Amino acid sequence: MANRSSPDKSLEMDNVPQSQNLLRNPSSELCKFTDPKIDGLFSCLPPETIFRLFDSSMSSDVVSPTCVCFPALPFFLGYSYPFPNLTKRIFTLTGISYSQSMPMFWMVLHTIEQIISTEGLDLNLSELSNLYSLITHGSHRFLFKAKSHQPLPILKTTQNDSTWKYQFFFVRRDFIPQGDSQPKKWILKGRIYDP
Repeated sequence: MANRSSPDKSLEMDNVPQSQNLLRNPSSELCKFTDPKIDGLFSCLPPETIFRLFDSSMSSDVVSPTCVCFPALPFFLGYSYPFPNLTKRIFTLTGISYSQSMPMFWMVLHTIEQIISTEGLDLNLSELSNLYSLITHGSHRFLFKAKSHQPLPILKTTQNDSTWKYQFFFVRRDFIPQGDSQPKKWILKGRIYDP
């Protein structure tokens, strides 16, 4: 693991995350997001964040009591951690891990968060669930699909680039806000539900 100011290789080997073996083609989805690329995201996470050093043998479907896997995509879109309220609530209620969320999932959420911030709107999860279904296309990754009885709420949220599958990184969960409450493994089924 390494934080911004002082890399600490002694932490690198603690509790190595293990794959859940959920990926269809795991050898093509091993991490390619190297330390210099991770360095570019330091400003998107709190200063006390400790990053796990790059390891090309890691996959995003890991089980880890000590690390949280983050995809790079939400930070490329403009997110910072801790995530905004609606995004936090979605992940809390669905139990989905950040790394099992497909690009369309992040793009829809980011667009909605921007509208909420710009327009001062309030959107609850029951309203979101009237517009979108939470679905998976395999490998237990999730996205939002607009419901057919509704007009398409947000346009141009698809992405053909597949590099997102191997652009991820790990941080120590005890050094980020709400880290202990983040999922420790991928879930197999998810749905939008607001109690």
